[in-house]
Amino acid sequence: MNPNREQELSRRERQIMDVIHSRGQATAAEVLAALPEPPGYSAVRALLRILETKGHLRHHRAGAVYVYTPSSSPESARQSALQRVVTTFFQGSVSQAVAALLTTPEKEISETELNELQNLINQARKEGR
Repeated sequence: MNPNREQELSRRERQIMDVIHSRGQATAAEVLAALPEPPGYSAVRALLRILETKGHLRHHRAGAVYVYTPSSSPESARQSALQRVVTTFFQGSVSQAVAALLTTPEKEISETELNELQNLINQARKEGR
């Protein structure tokens, strides 16, 4: 998904997309149950139609209900969400974002993860990024 299109989403639309991305697919009832301070069922259905019109979702019929799936790949959604976080909270600085992750006391980083990060940094240097 184009990161600029992701920024066009309202807060509630983004919450709905988060629910569907985290589950891989969801019905309107499942979305409603997962939303904080949920609106009414018809409001969720209307928002799902809007998201589909905007190109963020697709649906298929499963019996009497529609099942919604993201129209973008999980990787594309991750990249878009991460770019939004880096831009919003770290003034676009990847190093500040990574530093925040590395210094989070609640989450210990394994030796394997540190080695993976080092390999990614080395690869980025080779590619001139």
